[in-house]
This record gives sequence, structure tokens and C-alpha cells, in this order.
Amino acid sequence: MDTLTLNVLNQVIRVHCAHPMVESLLSMAYGAMRGDPGGADLEYTVRGDASPERFHVVRPDGESIAAPDGGALLALFDADVAVALQRRRPDLYFLHAAVLVRDDAAVLLVARSGGGKSTLCWALTHYGFRYASDELGPVDLTRLHVHPYPRTLMVKRDPPASFPMPNGVRTSRGIHVPTHVMPGGLVRAPSAIVAVFFLHHVPDAPGPSVRRLSTAESATRLYANALNPLAHGGEGIDGAVRIAARPCFELVTAELAPTCALVATTLATISWGRRR
Repeated sequence: MDTLTLNVLNQVIRVHCAHPMVESLLSMAYGAMRGDPGGADLEYTVRGDASPERFHVVRPDGESIAAPDGGALLALFDADVAVALQRRRPDLYFLHAAVLVRDDAAVLLVARSGGGKSTLCWALTHYGFRYASDELGPVDLTRLHVHPYPRTLMVKRDPPASFPMPNGVRTSRGIHVPTHVMPGGLVRAPSAIVAVFFLHHVPDAPGPSVRRLSTAESATRLYANALNPLAHGGEGIDGAVRIAARPCFELVTAELAPTCALVATTLATISWGRRR
């Protein structure tokens, strides 16, 4: 039985992989989070049954959950770990967001599932942004820093030819891009938040556009994308308002290249140094 040890948000997660495909899949998805063996804060066992495409995840509390294929396994494991981390790190304000970093300042991309944040995230790594996360943004509200969560980036379909996808792992859930092929590299430490973009995809839009949001509207949108608001003061509203003090924008997305250029142009109007 192979054992995979991860270290994320100062939590040690040990996964006993009792199936030949499991260690390969999880290493691909979480390889950037590998840590040294030690005392485990969370411990999982993943087994396969008679069918090579069916798995059972044994959670830290002993409950076993079935996953019908590799894509479902990654989704189930990711969701369970995300909830466990929220319980173990209630000091952090968890947002459903992609996170990119440039010049040591972090940009959050917030969108509903299927809203294009992972595809835009992939495209922006070609524009000098380093990859931190495509799904989870754990925010330290005291310093307004966001921690990296560099699991594999996943897109549901191939991006345009101008942003070719490397040979990723294809599962029932989408295309998983290993973190070591990110054009801009990876982020290993918390970074100060400089801006938040709320993505809005309009299929027939003539081009991308951006609109500055008020603090009140930004806080409302952030709160709607918070994963553990009740762990924080004011039932999470205070945290959303604090993050909304950073410049927040509604970004109507269109073709990837002009959308990336608009993000870069918008960020150029912000004084990053004053906000660290």
C-alpha cells in the first residue's frame, strides 16, 4: 500500500492508496502539496473494488464513500478535504475562487461553477501570473493575505488554440492540468490581495468589459461565495466587508486574449505597493 503525505495550510494529510491508480491520480492532482511524513492531522484510505474504475474513500471518521470513476474520486476527495480544512482552520475565511499572483500580489477570480474561472486562470498564467488555486481561496482576514491551494487546475473542455493545453489527465469531470506545467510557475506562500474580479460570461458580448463595484455590492457577492462564513464575526459579513475594501470589479468575459489584456490593464491602475 502506497502512502501519499500532503501538507496544506499547515495541516498534514496522509492518504493510504490501496489501489494502483489512486496514488497516480492523487499525486497528479496534489503533487505540489507533498509534505514530509510526520504526525497526521487527517488520514484517509482509498481502496478499489473488483472493478478497476470504482473506488471507496474511507474518511478520517471511518465512513466509506464510493466513487464510480477517477474523476468522481478526485471531486469527492477534494470536497471532503476542503470541508475538513475549514473545520481545522476556522481562522481563515474560505472563498470559492481562483487565485493568481503577480509581483507578490494576489488576484481573486470569483465565479459560479462553470463560469469560466479555471479557463481564464489558465490563460492568465501566460501573462505573467503565477498559479495559486483554481477553486479555493483561504483568506487571512487580519492581514488580507490569501494562502495558496495548488491542486491541479481543471477545465471542463479544451481552451482555444491560442492557449493550447498540455497533455493533461482526462477524467469524467474534465481535463486536469498538472501544476508543474503552469507557464507562470507556482505560488508557495501567502500573498496580499490586491483585487477581486467577479466573472460574468456573456456569450454574445462584443468584447470584454470591466466595471468597478461598490464596497456594498462587492461584500454581497463575496458573502455569496464564502464557504465558512458562520465561523467568523457578524456571521461572516464582517469578513466579506473587509475583503471588499480591496478594489473589486465585475468582469464580463469574452475572447481570452482581450480578456487577459483587460485584466492586466485594470490592475495597472491599482497602486499595489500601498496595499501590501
